[in-house]
Amino acid sequence: MSTMKSTRLTRLTSKAGLLTAPVAVAAALVGLAAPHALADQAPLASAQSKAAAHEAASAPATLDTLSRFFARDGKVALKAASPRIEGDPVPVYALSEAFVAGKAGAPVAQLEYLASTAVSSDGQKASLWTVPQGSSWKVVNIATGDDESHYAEAGAAKLPGGTVFQEPQINAWYVEKGDKVLPLDDDAVKAVGANGTTLAGYQKRVARAYGDKLPGSAYDRSGKAGGYAETAGEARAQAAQAAVVAGRGDTSGTVFGVAGAGAVLVLGLAGVVVVSRRRAGVGQE
Repeated sequence: MSTMKSTRLTRLTSKAGLLTAPVAVAAALVGLAAPHALADQAPLASAQSKAAAHEAASAPATLDTLSRFFARDGKVALKAASPRIEGDPVPVYALSEAFVAGKAGAPVAQLEYLASTAVSSDGQKASLWTVPQGSSWKVVNIATGDDESHYAEAGAAKLPGGTVFQEPQINAWYVEKGDKVLPLDDDAVKAVGANGTTLAGYQKRVARAYGDKLPGSAYDRSGKAGGYAETAGEARAQAAQAAVVAGRGDTSGTVFGVAGAGAVLVLGLAGVVVVSRRRAGVGQE
């Protein structure tokens, strides 16, 4: 039975390249992480940042956009959508470039954004991605489904206290703790096996796959590491992302990122892109 499948928006390239991270956004997120995280552990989102992300996700303008999103295919009437935010935002981590490079003490993943789950009156779900921009938090992406909270819960059940993260280049989700890296979806099972691998074994795998594609590599200098803009929407997204990284001007009205596959809709909330995605969990078809 088909369920929703995650599609990364900000780091997924059209080929196997490792996309340069949105440095300014990443730095801001780490700055709002809980201060007690060790050097070799992924930083934890602070209570303050979670509260700010929740406020952005539940703002009236965001809820209006969610109503249009849930009503877009006629599944529910616009006025009857009545979206609500369910639960607390979850921190979302992605494979760390420093870990790929084998830097001593580097955590396996870096904090990228906080995700809140929205639910409509007819049960549809969407994930709201929030990041700090200037002095406030903004919703920058709305994606169908609840992958972020789903995998956070799955990881907590499978390896309590571990860090749930995504390897966006192959769209795989894992949970890591100590020396263990365990798969959370079929893509991850294909990569590391049903029983997972050691942290050292995982590092060797990603180093082989992406080590020659890191920032500063020949691959990067050739211009390929930024991914391929296969549609006009992707070109807009990459330009907007570059503007965020460089800190140039006001990015309102632009999109922050775009998936390599899936339907893209812009529904009126400045700076937000909406993307459809599919998820096939472990043991599912």
